[in-house]
Amino acid sequence: MIYNYFSGKKIKFLFLASFIFLFFSVSSVRADTVGEKRTFFVDPNFDADKRSQITAVLIKVTPLAYFYVDEKWWNFTNQDKVYQAVSELGEEFQDKIHPILTSAFGPEWNPGIDKDPHIFIVIHPMKKAGGGYFNSGDEYPKVQNPRSNEHEMIYLNSERITSHLAKSFLSHEFVHLITFNQKENAYNVSEETWLNEARAEYAPTLVGYDDDYKGSNLEKRANFFSEDPSDSLLDWDNKEKDYGAVNLFIHYLAGQYGDKILIDSLHSPKTGVESINDALAKNGYKETFSQIFVDWTIASIINDCNYGRRYCYLNKNLRNFYVFPQINLLPISGKSTLTFTDVTEGWAGNWYKIIGGRGDIKLSFMGSPDGKFNVPYIIKKKNGGYFVNFLELDKNQKGEIEIKNFGSEDSALIIIPSAEASLKPDSRYFSFSWEASIKKSGEEEGLIARLMAKIEELKKEIALVQEKIRAILDERNKVNCEEIKNNLYYGLRNDQEVRCLQKFLREQGQEIYPEGLVTGNFLQLTRLAVVRFQEKFAKEILEPLGLKAGTGYVGPATRKKINEILSGGGKDRDFLF
Repeated sequence: MIYNYFSGKKIKFLFLASFIFLFFSVSSVRADTVGEKRTFFVDPNFDADKRSQITAVLIKVTPLAYFYVDEKWWNFTNQDKVYQAVSELGEEFQDKIHPILTSAFGPEWNPGIDKDPHIFIVIHPMKKAGGGYFNSGDEYPKVQNPRSNEHEMIYLNSERITSHLAKSFLSHEFVHLITFNQKENAYNVSEETWLNEARAEYAPTLVGYDDDYKGSNLEKRANFFSEDPSDSLLDWDNKEKDYGAVNLFIHYLAGQYGDKILIDSLHSPKTGVESINDALAKNGYKETFSQIFVDWTIASIINDCNYGRRYCYLNKNLRNFYVFPQINLLPISGKSTLTFTDVTEGWAGNWYKIIGGRGDIKLSFMGSPDGKFNVPYIIKKKNGGYFVNFLELDKNQKGEIEIKNFGSEDSALIIIPSAEASLKPDSRYFSFSWEASIKKSGEEEGLIARLMAKIEELKKEIALVQEKIRAILDERNKVNCEEIKNNLYYGLRNDQEVRCLQKFLREQGQEIYPEGLVTGNFLQLTRLAVVRFQEKFAKEILEPLGLKAGTGYVGPATRKKINEILSGGGKDRDFLF
């Protein structure tokens, strides 16, 4: 089962044109008692049965919290086991989570909207093994949000409540509750989601729950990041890879510059990157978020303090963490050129490793002019050492370097391009390309000719195998493809509409989709095919949006053109596969 951590769910509300303030005269607050039942609003997007309301029973009261459990689930579970787990969780919250996190980040709103110092912790079944969530709408009166529970609240997944990770989930969600008070109540601003989640991701480490790395939240996040490291840090889609990226970055940032950066950025009227930069300056650092982001991409592949403190993770549990770059092979002999084209989101790391080749190597880089690229490169020595430098780019985002006698003492060249960007829709994706070429170094022409002939033979064999694979996949994945109805994007897997898209792209010819694979997985080959298709019909797809290069994202404009072609334009198409 795919693991999703439903944390930091932020719901925005439309306020009345003239603000309405409610004043309550409360001399005392009635305390809830064990066995009491209440009805709560819950998020149907997270509830396992898509409910919007549940009835919950109070099973545990501590000086700081009420623990309510979904009555329907409670009646059919092992109550002794759950009660024991909730009791232990209540003690952890009382003795560790609350005092440590409030000491670091400041208090939650207390006594808060309900004038009750207790935090309501509602436990109910959630789908996809989620850990929990926080809904800021509960902090507003019903006149502003009719679905408000009007309590300081945290929601935890009943299916994970007996897990050792429940403490980490509660720590994470409690930071969201603190953040609401420290940002929205204090400054009337909402924290950017990525940073709100990043601080919450750091909470289990701050409390000490990540000290034992095996099976910890930190280990799970490191695994998520390893599986898909080229994810935008700032653009939040609430996916596993998003949690992986912010977790690893915030551990790098806190390790290098201290927890104070997270704390001071929270106690700032600014949000996101601006609050990080303010906190860095306040603590006497000259570095900016942009510089630190690039250093982090380098540290994630070198992770060795011997090459500079900034090129390693200082958290002891991340000392053996590395991302795995995409391998690109240059022929060992003869003159050769390797060209690569890709698309990246802003604030996403991309790691490419070039191996093979002997002689003088020239690396050329070209990024789309509307992006601001940073391109560090690393020369890995055969003795295991590293040399780190940065490619100088001109105003057109072009640059090149030449490395003499590559292959004699060097074993690999690694480049890590990334683009700085705002989160505006028209500046989310940036295309780039790089080319590595090596001069002929005197190898025998006969050997080269034989190798090239063998390559041609292999290409023909591969083509035959690909045709067989296509036939098998076409038969296995029959689906009627008359229209692309949804936006499609990199990362989708086993998706029927992606299969339709791939079949369509294959029908457009070798110049659009030479590989022609129909798998249902929207990965690099499919994305590049979409880029070629968009650029072929640039006047209809890209130019109306002010874009100069294809993005690989199948949005409304791209779908419109695809569906126009699918409709036949006067031609009959049999598109069942």
